[in-house]
Amino acid sequence: MQLFRFANTDFLYLLLVLPVMVIFFIINEARKRKALKRIGDGELVTRLIPELSGIRPSIKFLLQLIGIASIIIILARPQFGSKLEEIKKEGVEVIIAMDVSNSMLAEDIQPDRLTRAKQALTRLIDNLDNDKIGLIVFAGDAYTQIPVTTDYISAKMFLSAIGPEMVPKQGTAIGSAIDLGMRSFTPGEGKSRAMIIITDGENHEDDPVSKAEEAAKAGIVIHTIGIGSADGVPVPVISGGKRDYLKDNDGNTVITRLDEDILRKIAITAGGSYVRASNSNIGLDEVFNEIRKMKKQELESKMYTEYNDQFQIFAAVALLLLLLDFLIMERKNRRLANIRLFRFKI
Repeated sequence: MQLFRFANTDFLYLLLVLPVMVIFFIINEARKRKALKRIGDGELVTRLIPELSGIRPSIKFLLQLIGIASIIIILARPQFGSKLEEIKKEGVEVIIAMDVSNSMLAEDIQPDRLTRAKQALTRLIDNLDNDKIGLIVFAGDAYTQIPVTTDYISAKMFLSAIGPEMVPKQGTAIGSAIDLGMRSFTPGEGKSRAMIIITDGENHEDDPVSKAEEAAKAGIVIHTIGIGSADGVPVPVISGGKRDYLKDNDGNTVITRLDEDILRKIAITAGGSYVRASNSNIGLDEVFNEIRKMKKQELESKMYTEYNDQFQIFAAVALLLLLLDFLIMERKNRRLANIRLFRFKI
């Protein structure tokens, strides 16, 4: 089965220029005829201008028109498909839950916890192939930022825009992120699903371990990445154009600490692993190596065909017509006046 297509279809819009050229040509020829009538009778004009040809300009214009159309088709790259093949993609669905609470602005991981995590996740997405990825952001509440998709370009675009201002309620509700993640996977049985939670672990809102138990029963593996220092650091903020540190209601400087215990419990409960991030390594690569060991599932099936460019005929036509246009003059050649290549006089 031969399939035909144009690889660069945008160039086909240039064909709209051809009718405009025809209109201008007709108007121009009408003006010429009016100008000749002003000189005098048609027979008299023929005697005065014996080289004048009525058909040659039309022939030249037709050659130019077809030649330009051929060039446009060449630019659009006509192709014939010679091979039809069905390709099935297999991979794992992964949802990443990113903590965007104010504590993620702490600078114990340079340049800060959130920026470093986003940089590592961007590099990870660059290395993905068949796996589907989704992104959840959470602080006091959890929100879906990117539904599970293989559109890695859009995923990176949305990732670059996330920050604490996206979630109006501050805090760290890891349980809410797990609950939303469980509802965000593609429905169906026997699918390989994994969650990666990137957070400092300071959970203040709910019980994430019980949610991890629910996820494990649903066949979802949860890996956790702890980002930050266990010793504790202040959270920088910009207030009135000046750099300051986050204060509580009593005016005391808020200190944020990495809670590794809760993150280990979540990972163990949901059959995953815990990795502590550092300045040199966030840990996403290690976690994804574990995820790639999971049984792959068929994510999608697509039909592909092998196409070959077939512009040679159009190139030959364009070259021939433009060469003929160059050789044919608009006026008659006196030396060739007695030669009749066609039945009509040119």
